[in-house]
Amino acid sequence: MNFGFSYVGLIFIAMLIIPNIIWTKHKPEGYDEHSKNENKFLQIMERIGEAFILVLILIFKDCNVRIHSLWLGWLIIAFIFMIIYELFWVRYFKSEKRLEDMYSSFGGFTMAGASLPFFAIISLGIYASNIFIIISAIIFGIGHIGIHRAHKREIFGNNSKRKGRIVKAILLTPVYIIVLAIIGIVAVRNYNFFVCYIDTDNGVDDSKYIDINGQEQFITIRGRDVSNPVIIYLHGGPGSPDSAMTYKFTNELIEDYTVVCWDQRGCGRTYVKNKDIDEKNETVTFDQALSDLDVLTGYLKDRFGKDKIIIMGHSYGSILGSTYTYEHPENVAAYIGIGQFVNFDSSTEYEYKDALEKAKAAGDDTTKLTNAYEAYQREKTVDASSKISEYAAKYHKAPRQKSTILAAVFSPTLSSEDVLWYKNVLSYERFMKYCGKLMDYTQNVNLRESQTHYDVPVLFVSGECDWNCAVPDMVDYANLIGAKYELIEGCGHYAHDDAPEKFAKIVKDFLKEH
Repeated sequence: MNFGFSYVGLIFIAMLIIPNIIWTKHKPEGYDEHSKNENKFLQIMERIGEAFILVLILIFKDCNVRIHSLWLGWLIIAFIFMIIYELFWVRYFKSEKRLEDMYSSFGGFTMAGASLPFFAIISLGIYASNIFIIISAIIFGIGHIGIHRAHKREIFGNNSKRKGRIVKAILLTPVYIIVLAIIGIVAVRNYNFFVCYIDTDNGVDDSKYIDINGQEQFITIRGRDVSNPVIIYLHGGPGSPDSAMTYKFTNELIEDYTVVCWDQRGCGRTYVKNKDIDEKNETVTFDQALSDLDVLTGYLKDRFGKDKIIIMGHSYGSILGSTYTYEHPENVAAYIGIGQFVNFDSSTEYEYKDALEKAKAAGDDTTKLTNAYEAYQREKTVDASSKISEYAAKYHKAPRQKSTILAAVFSPTLSSEDVLWYKNVLSYERFMKYCGKLMDYTQNVNLRESQTHYDVPVLFVSGECDWNCAVPDMVDYANLIGAKYELIEGCGHYAHDDAPEKFAKIVKDFLKEH
């Protein structure tokens, strides 16, 4: 919902108004007589919807052409409806201009002159992802189509065949369901937009690319008061940026902190932006990620006048965050690991042994699970470990686990760049093509050996059902280094998303103590 002049809206208004101005001089004979009987309620609905449409499609620049928009097809559909609408009027003005000509079907649309503007504005509202335009179109449609439907019945009677109407309704039902579902998505996205809204007079709500070591890298910065401490959130994966989904937990933090989310080098919007200069992710290494994080930390320290930044890392991001904290304590006020990674092999061992124990207790066949473990022992690869996870998943379900896909669909900030990135890594082979070097590095990490103490306060937060980065592995490491840890009941690997209020309270309480 971005305010600004819409040239597309202006074009639509011209396409709507000009034919109607010409029509006033070429009304069909008898029209004025029938218009005296118009329903007053429908007239009010028509006028209200009309007024709001004319204003809204002009003041939201989201109606303008955005070539890479996920919703671009809806703008094309809207224009098609409007073109058919114009052709309908061309046909009318060339006709004898009778009532029959005005209310006839055109291009397969019943009462084309009344229905096509409604369909066009609905489509434009979906494209702009603006529920207010959609609601205005619905109000307008109820009034406008209702009035002209009454006119048509009064003039011609109800001559349509019942059987034909039923068949048409059946055929169009899937279309109606899809459109209603999409309107529902738009409504929820708009709701989330308002929930996420920040008054930038005192705070910051910024999405931008900044130069980090030769690449334009994407960050979002959100907070209600720029004087608050700054948190850098590091996504997991590697290669799993979630900037579009972070609104779920960052909304619980932005009152007290400025939260920065970053699409790291080689993934997400950062990858799409730099694809032409590094298509194969040749510059992506763990050392480069540390260097990039150092530049980002310096940028935020300078921008917000901070001596130190709070680092928060999830999953793979917890390796990056903990390593940076260990090597640069002078820049870090505190470190928070979510689903803290410790060691690939030990985490897999914990996962397998727990699943095996639960499978035996349930009297289940453990053949596939033990075979997967034996294969993993022969060749300790990500693929082999994933097989163990596949068979262990039955015993490691998190009751409070929420859908990350739905969180993305309903996100007020999801963009085509996000979708384009995840399209690149749908299969294991394609994922390894882009993220293989970081995965190879991850497999060899053992924080018990490399990072045995920290010079800043450390907190680990995990879902009690997290077996991606096994909870026992995290607890063992936390006890080794003397770090505080908290488990969130019923949650899995994405505890911060599954229980954002609980997660935020844990983080705030910890940071207040330090």
